[in-house]
Amino acid sequence: MNCQLYGIGNALVDSEYLVSEPMLDQSGFKKGTMTLVDAHDRSKLITLLEDTNGVSLSKRAGGGSAANTIVTAALLGTEAFYNCKVASDPTGDFFVHDLIGLGIKTNMAGLRPEGVTGECISMITPDGERTLVTHLGINGSLSSSNIDTAALAAAKFLYIEGYLVSSESAFEAVLDAQRIALENQVAVSLTLSDIGMVENFRDQFDLLVQRGIDLIFCNEEEAKLWTRTDDRLDAANALANQGSRFAMTLSGDGAYVSGEDETPCFVSADKVQALDTTGAGDTFAGAVLSGLIGGESLPTATSKGHDLARTVVSRFGARLLPSDL
Repeated sequence: MNCQLYGIGNALVDSEYLVSEPMLDQSGFKKGTMTLVDAHDRSKLITLLEDTNGVSLSKRAGGGSAANTIVTAALLGTEAFYNCKVASDPTGDFFVHDLIGLGIKTNMAGLRPEGVTGECISMITPDGERTLVTHLGINGSLSSSNIDTAALAAAKFLYIEGYLVSSESAFEAVLDAQRIALENQVAVSLTLSDIGMVENFRDQFDLLVQRGIDLIFCNEEEAKLWTRTDDRLDAANALANQGSRFAMTLSGDGAYVSGEDETPCFVSADKVQALDTTGAGDTFAGAVLSGLIGGESLPTATSKGHDLARTVVSRFGARLLPSDL
């Protein structure tokens, strides 16, 4: 099976709502973070948004952090495979057909189990910031049995979604995927995903790095928390000293990436007025991975990542479109 980039992550269908700051405060969810909820709390939030405040659903689209990254890489011509879990429900059909339509192979293209496919409510405030409320559904039972060993062993890069560390069975699947990759000389990349993941699952991230990570993706706040530093350059230096290559994004200010002799290299980015920051980091990672697979240097691939991230935040929606390229 042809596969250059093998991603493992949650499969979510995004429901986007444009909300005011007071509405977000009323919801009780912390701005700019991702919170996991059960089906009951998800239903309560939708009632609050649609019935109490009269907010209409703005957009429904395939989502999931690593899925967005894989989509970006596929649009750039990288042969991609997405390892996930969806149910045999209409939402699962929507998600799988979306990926297949983009030429992405998946382990869920055949028979799928009964259950509820994961969904994510994305509340977008006027400043473009997104607050994510996620009901994982069947994602919570992602396991090692869902891994396509042949596709992974043939890849050049494995991309691990950091959100998976919150589920015991999914984390075991991640460890198995990492083992298969290392045994087959497949480079392993990891995104820290969210500051809440770093805060609550540091031991899991540390274990993955100890076992072997070739490239870490993170933003400034995640990096500071993980390295226990208060300054972006201090965080970059700490990342440079821990043995893995890294790409640390700095919102619209650019990124620090691994340079020569363990010295961080700054790659600038042009400023843009963001309408929706959803998917910016995911898009950036997909562009970087596609560039590295194509033989580009990390700084060069980072510049491409900046360009495409700037495109995706300039409008609503978490993914690039073929017309964006």
